[in-house]
Parts: sequence; structure tokens; C-alpha cells
Amino acid sequence: MLVDPNIVSRNIENMKQRARVAGASFRPHFKTHQSGVIGEWFRAAGVKKITVSSVQMAHYFASYGWKDITIAFPFNIRETQELVQLQKMADITILTSSIETVAYIENHLEKPVNLQIKIDCGAGRAGLPIQDAEAFKVLIDRLDKSSILNFSGFLTHAGQTYQARGKDEIQLIADQAHRDFQHLTDSIAKSACQLSWGDTPSCSRASMNGYFDEWRPGNFVFYDIMQYHLGSCGLEDVAAAVACPVVEVHKQQKRMIIYGGAVHFSKDFIEADAGFRLYGYLVNLSRDGWSGPVAGAWLSSVSQEHGVVRFSDEAVNNYKAGDIIGILPVHSCLAVSALREIFTTDGQHCPVMS
Repeated sequence: MLVDPNIVSRNIENMKQRARVAGASFRPHFKTHQSGVIGEWFRAAGVKKITVSSVQMAHYFASYGWKDITIAFPFNIRETQELVQLQKMADITILTSSIETVAYIENHLEKPVNLQIKIDCGAGRAGLPIQDAEAFKVLIDRLDKSSILNFSGFLTHAGQTYQARGKDEIQLIADQAHRDFQHLTDSIAKSACQLSWGDTPSCSRASMNGYFDEWRPGNFVFYDIMQYHLGSCGLEDVAAAVACPVVEVHKQQKRMIIYGGAVHFSKDFIEADAGFRLYGYLVNLSRDGWSGPVAGAWLSSVSQEHGVVRFSDEAVNNYKAGDIIGILPVHSCLAVSALREIFTTDGQHCPVMS
């Protein structure tokens, strides 16, 4: 993966300022880039607290000196001993919506840990449904009596924004979540509780002044073609491209085969009418970055290692076996996880956690 550090720095600064204007603290999610080097770019921008998606990732970034880390994934009790070791390195906040998990942690930790309750605000992935005030009351009551678990608020992720069609639908989702959270805190008499909010589409485009206490977007650091199609960013904001060798060119079929498949990009795609699937945009690489998308060209299918780029016109004649082309990925987070290698356009190596 190639990243443009100038675009990355601009994306970080823009999101930091959006959070500031909205009255929210900024705790960016590092699961997109997973790189200690790129983490330092955030530190240079004044970021002091971060989000990760696993205990392992928390250990990795704690080794780079990060001292305030939220693990935004429901806590896995099999990692309790790893958490004990991690607490020696940083101030950790964990996440759950389970009484069973709470009981286990209380019996197996000696040092207090911050804990947030996961809210499902409509994505349906994890957490207590935001309308279930009674379930929240039971869990909070248990936490209030604990000497080990420090209840520090609520955390949610509006994953349903990834199915939105444009800025207006993204705004409606954020508005509804804000109203639902106000109703929840009124119902449980916890109006002072912090709500940590995280999804790149709403943080990029929605007006959320005074809505939430903390923002945790992650994908914004690179963006990708999915975010572009959602309306979260412009093509000029996409900071990552995957360099792929051209293996074969079939001019009559207006297609070429690249070494760049599901093991490099994942199988995420954007679907349009008539069964059209888009796995990425073709761009031409240069010494200082890449071009805009090549008109009428797209990554149309992936198997394990193969990728097929199709053309709608004769632009296929501009390529030959042995060329290195670029693909703007549909999902940059998964591409990083698959590739495990990042270089900047000016040649800096940015190792990814292993």
C-alpha cells in the first residue's frame, strides 16, 4: 500500500478541527493504519488519546508510548491476563454490555479499570439496544457497586451510516442517535454520562455540534472508494492506493489481469444496477503519487490472488505486462490488514503491527 503523507496530514487536521467545532474530544481509531509510524503523525498533530480494536493492538501502540487507550471491542475474558500486563503500560478503557463479563472481570482483576457500556444505536452488531433503558439500569447498578470497574460512560458506533445514501441520510442517522441517547439518559437519570461516538461518514459530513462528548473515527485517515461513494469525502481526500503488477493484458476483451486479489483487498465491493460490482478504481502511479481514476476502468472482480481490471474503451492499449498500476481500494482498513506493508509516496516505510 502506498499512502500520501500530505493527504493524511490534511485529513487528520480536518477531522480534529471538526471534532473541536462540535465540542467533542478527539480519540481517533488506529485500526485503519495499524502503524506506529503513522501514529506519530497523529501525535505531531496534538492527539493524546487513541482507540484500538484489540488488546494486541493496544499493546502495540502502548509500546510506542500511547498512555490513554480505549479498546473499542467487547472485552474478551480470555484476554484478562493480557489486560493485567497492559495496565502496567497505559490507562485502559474496556467495553462490554454483558453482566457475565462484568462478574468475571471483578473476580480476576486486582487493579481498577475504566469500563464503558456498548450501545447499539441501530447497526445491530453489538451492544445493548439504545431503547432498552431497563437493561442499562441493571448493568449500571452493578457497575456502581464495583470497586474494580470504573463506569466511564457509553460507547456506540453508527455502522448503519455505511448503508446510507448520501449526506442527508447520514445526518438523519446522527440526529436520531442523538435523540435516542437523550431519551436513554433521561430514563436512567444519568444525564452527565459521556457518550463516545465513532463512524467516519457522520464525523466527516454530519452536523453534530453538541451531540456527543467524544469522536472516534478511523477510516478518515486514508478514506477509500466506499467513503467516496457514501459522500464522506472527495477523491482528493483518498490517501491510499495499492500498487499491483500487471500480469496479462487482453486487448480484445478490454481487460487485464493484475496480481491483486481478495488476499490483498478483501472481497468488499460496491454494487450498482444490473449486477455491476466495483472492487476499486484504476489509477496511474507516478513518482509523487497517482493520477485521478482512469475513465472507464475499474477492478471488476477478485479471486484469491487474481484481480481483473475491465475497460469500457480503448484505454486498455495503454498498458502492458510488467507495468505497475495503482488501485484505490473500496475498503482501506481491510486492505491494510491484508497487505501488512505501507510505504509513503516519498519512500518512507511505515511498518504495520504484526
